[in-house]
Amino acid sequence: MRGIKLAVAGVFAASAVTANAATYVLHAPAWGAKQDAAVAKAGGTVTFSHDGAGVAVVESSNPGFMKAVLAGGAITGGAQDMVVQWTAPMPTEALPDAINPMDDRFYNTIQWAPQSVEAPAAWSMGYTGRGVRVAVIDGGIYNAHPDLAANIDVAASRSFVLPSTADTPAGNACRVAFNCDTGSFWHGTHVAGIVAAVDNTIGVVGIAPEATIVGVKALHSGSGSFGAVINALLYASTEGRADIINMSLGAVFPRGHRDGAELTSALNRAVNFATRNGSLVVVAAGNDALDMDRTGNAIVTPAESGNAIAVSATGPLGFPYGATDFSRPASYSNYGNSLVTVSAPGGDFAYEGEELCTLPSTTSPVTVPCWAFDMVLSTSRAGYTWSAGTSMAAPAAAAVAALIKQKHPGISVGELKNRLAQSATDEGRNGQDNFHGRGYVNARNAVMQ
Repeated sequence: MRGIKLAVAGVFAASAVTANAATYVLHAPAWGAKQDAAVAKAGGTVTFSHDGAGVAVVESSNPGFMKAVLAGGAITGGAQDMVVQWTAPMPTEALPDAINPMDDRFYNTIQWAPQSVEAPAAWSMGYTGRGVRVAVIDGGIYNAHPDLAANIDVAASRSFVLPSTADTPAGNACRVAFNCDTGSFWHGTHVAGIVAAVDNTIGVVGIAPEATIVGVKALHSGSGSFGAVINALLYASTEGRADIINMSLGAVFPRGHRDGAELTSALNRAVNFATRNGSLVVVAAGNDALDMDRTGNAIVTPAESGNAIAVSATGPLGFPYGATDFSRPASYSNYGNSLVTVSAPGGDFAYEGEELCTLPSTTSPVTVPCWAFDMVLSTSRAGYTWSAGTSMAAPAAAAVAALIKQKHPGISVGELKNRLAQSATDEGRNGQDNFHGRGYVNARNAVMQ
């Protein structure tokens, strides 16, 4: 079996923070002095709070803290924070070392995703995302990458990952840096390239190649706490000044899981605040192949959170053999009318067989396993890597939204959502359907509205 066909977060995989002082995420209709007082009375200390969203992160060594803090009625819910694996392993294939990306350009013959959403047509009309800020809430982003460096707002980028007592000094230094992660892939770097890899003579091209990326790190090695994700989301929408927020991350909870429901409720509040504050939140639908119209015992968050839009993934099967069915539903993607707003290119790895295929590029041919060409090629810490997932589909949709925002800078979040959906190409059943939602995103249509 090739790779691990799991959701962006995989099945529920969470562990409560265990220390003398536990961490909690609390929520209320609003957060203010009354809520601070309730926390103090229950033996807790507020480490982060947001008035408008009505959420807070709190520490307490009182084993009865939750019962005590809810007793007065000022705080409506909450739970002990959890560290969740938000981005589970998916298949990857690195660009061969023998290929020199410094004198190559892959999007014409290999990078099928921008072609499939007609991004070159939008670029030819002058729409490249210039002036639009897209926050990537994810793991570390390699800001020195030659295809990303010019588009990353380093001054505004942040990490909300805290040091760990189980890590080394060097490891903790990496945790708290927005531009550091582990391994050679770096999920956040791949996502950032799909949005805004620079249009130059190097490597790949993003769908919005002149958009500004704000790196907001909430995950390290794919995992992170709800508190970090919430803090990152609220920062992106305020100090980060994000027009669009991409969240290629997710967790799956059994619907009856009380703590999961409470933490999801707090995350919903953060998503809804960001929307009210003028940021469109775009989220991966998840990779469990779940029909969310028929799966009553699972919660997928933040795909089902508040006013976020969830994006399903598509990909061809046999691209090196001429397959052009780019809107084909990916084998792993979650779906459902209750979940999906639009679909976008996320790639697939379902092609059977391990034979090698060769495709031309600008200066030299590229040879990799045939199934790898069906995935999405983007930037990575190693240079350039193929991967697949709704994690790759969400930033493609976010990038198309950035093109719309460039054309209509004063547009409301609601109207931006409408235009993204209305401009999508109708795929699947006529009209809205359970896999594509309103359709497959289309950059050319989007900027012609």
